[in-house]
Amino acid sequence: MQKRVLGKGGLEVSAIGLGCMGLSFGYGPATDRSEAVALIRAAVERGVTFFDTAEAYGPALNEEVVGEALDPFREEVVIATKFGFRDGVPANGLDSRPERIRQVADEALKRLRTDRIDLFYQHRVDPNVPIEEVAGTVKDLIAAGKVKHFGLSEAGVESIRRAHAVQPVAALQSEYSMWWREPEAEILPLLEELRIGFVPFSPLGKGFLTGRFGADATFGEGDFRGSVPRFSPEALKANQALADLVRTLAAEKRVTPAQIALAWLLARKPWIVPIPGTTKLHRLEENLGGADIELGTGDLDRIEQALASVEVQGARYAVSHQQFVNR
Repeated sequence: MQKRVLGKGGLEVSAIGLGCMGLSFGYGPATDRSEAVALIRAAVERGVTFFDTAEAYGPALNEEVVGEALDPFREEVVIATKFGFRDGVPANGLDSRPERIRQVADEALKRLRTDRIDLFYQHRVDPNVPIEEVAGTVKDLIAAGKVKHFGLSEAGVESIRRAHAVQPVAALQSEYSMWWREPEAEILPLLEELRIGFVPFSPLGKGFLTGRFGADATFGEGDFRGSVPRFSPEALKANQALADLVRTLAAEKRVTPAQIALAWLLARKPWIVPIPGTTKLHRLEENLGGADIELGTGDLDRIEQALASVEVQGARYAVSHQQFVNR
């Protein structure tokens, strides 16, 4: 597995990481603990060194599973986790008060079975706490040796600049894929200017870019996609042109749509590290194969022209989830 560096502080990680959220949150019932541990360890065996979790993905359960799985490999891997929700529950609202950040850090260290958090993200910008206070608190945690690097998630341009002025930001984690390209307008240029790494979550469009969802797709209990406007029957039907495009490109390269979507992201910038999630070993292996695909200038130009001809429809979050939109 190739390596990439996030931020000016030299945080080296595998070119593709593993997003662990789906093992316990967002897409239905939690994966059996032993199966989740086995999957994470299988990722390590295949060269993955970057693992993403959060207090909110459980709460607590996800970090515990990640900690158990990675305990034998702790010196070989980078673990990222997050703070920012009241009691670790997104539905309870935002909470990035300094005392809460310190509490989350201490609790995460125990659940992760480690003495430091490699990358500590603010999960979402809290409008009630100045971003300078947030960055300053993480700076203190870094000085204390509890945290190695500071990150932000779904933050806007102003928040990134203000935070970075207090404590250098190693990485921004936000949604980015062929079907959500908003970061290209302002975020990517800013990250390049400040030398901040970018960690796209949902790099496969929450599964849409794999071609698995037609207009008649249904989602089980606990799968948040059932409430997302972009996954409504009307939007799925309208957006099939994008899925068809990716499928065609993949067929020509004799690879899978998921691999094309990931290869496209990796080709955008050398400091982009996508973190696709999965609960299945064969999907994990498929995703990691995306790092082996090289897209030349001609390929990228053709993809760009094709993407420009497709107008994606539907909001990426329901109105009730506006707290997840960048600030």
